[in-house]
Amino acid sequence: MNERFPETPIEIGLAAAIVAVEGDAPQILVGHADGDDDGLPYGSFDPLAHQTLEIALRAFVADQSGLSLGYVEQLYTFADRGRHDRPNDGAPHVVSIGYLALTRVSAKAEERPKTAAFRPWYRFFPWEDWRGGRPAILDRDILPRLNNWASDRAAEKAETRARPLSRLERLRFCFGADAGSWDEEKVLDRYELLYEAGLVFEAGRDGRIGSTGPETARRFGEPMRHDHRRILATAMGRLRAKLKYRPVVFELMPASFTLTALQSTVEAISGRHLHKQNFRRLVETTAMVEPTGSQTTTKGRPAALFRFRRDVLQERPAPGLRLGKRG
Repeated sequence: MNERFPETPIEIGLAAAIVAVEGDAPQILVGHADGDDDGLPYGSFDPLAHQTLEIALRAFVADQSGLSLGYVEQLYTFADRGRHDRPNDGAPHVVSIGYLALTRVSAKAEERPKTAAFRPWYRFFPWEDWRGGRPAILDRDILPRLNNWASDRAAEKAETRARPLSRLERLRFCFGADAGSWDEEKVLDRYELLYEAGLVFEAGRDGRIGSTGPETARRFGEPMRHDHRRILATAMGRLRAKLKYRPVVFELMPASFTLTALQSTVEAISGRHLHKQNFRRLVETTAMVEPTGSQTTTKGRPAALFRFRRDVLQERPAPGLRLGKRG
């Protein structure tokens, strides 16, 4: 070991944002304990016990939740100092590798450990759900505080980190302020701006100067352990973007489904309302589904059942549902 530059102990952690859709609610699997905030399924990578990162991830998710994962992709590596509860402690520095996983919830709730449960992801990001119109929390709580923060020119000049955009410009970019457009994919950008402004709970927990008090901060979405809400924000933005160029939505659908259920799932993930006829025209144009020849048998008017047409994967390089501009 170099005495002048002592080695810093590093721990590699793996966190999984496991998404499912139940009804019209996108759900995220969390582990929870009495008196503690929710957190994503999480474990440490042991190179002696695990051949690959993904094998380790699948193993501890199965152990913690009873779920056998299907679709999995790596998101990002999160290594910032100060984003893991106590920025000045002497414990090993944690490097978190985030993953996105999609599931149809094959394990029954009673078969899961009592510490694992699905929770609606909009309880952690209430400003991201536009299906019923513009969320009231934006104009009531978020934008007034962000405008005050962005207008503090003295504080902005005192910042040690140089940025290509001013605070006001970043506010417009992330939140579509001043008649700007809202981009549903910028989930992480919005969370990071709220963190920088000291409005989310995690900013105060990490010791950020000027942070909002913990009781007020909980109004800006429920907190999560460590940097897990940041990882979830990354997963939400990635999945919303991927809907448009890959058929990932069908990883969340049963083998057969109605077009209404498909539209409801796309709306749930994207956080936006879609016109029924426009959506059905889009599905028809992309040729991503085909009729099964069967209908629903539940009470009410029967509806045709469809299935994902897998041939589309060979027919074109980027099969997805390009939703167009927000109405």
